[in-house]
Amino acid sequence: MGKTKEQAIHQFWSSFGLPAYDENTVDEDAEMPYITYNVSTGSIGDFILLTASLWYRSTSWNAITQKAHDIEEYLTTMSPPAIKIDGGRAYFTKGTPFSQRMAEPGDDLVRRIYLQINAEFLTN
Repeated sequence: MGKTKEQAIHQFWSSFGLPAYDENTVDEDAEMPYITYNVSTGSIGDFILLTASLWYRSTSWNAITQKAHDIEEYLTTMSPPAIKIDGGRAYFTKGTPFSQRMAEPGDDLVRRIYLQINAEFLTN
């Protein structure tokens, strides 16, 4: 049996070696680095824009930038990655723009990169 669309989105973001949280359910005691993501779904055959943020605490952009590059490489080399869901598969591809550095007001050590990907839900 496959997963729900929501479970597939969570599995996708959890596959990069960091804790991943629905952006509305981040643990109060969560420690960076981690990923937050939105959950948007649609009907089979729809293209859905998904967004996520990488969150790191550091004086440097090196580690967070490398993680964004790792995710981008995964999306471009897996042509496209797919996760089995109930009644089909969820496919993930790079959005445009793919990544953007974001300032975090009030904390100069927080590094955030905003990511956009596309999800497509298809039947078997």
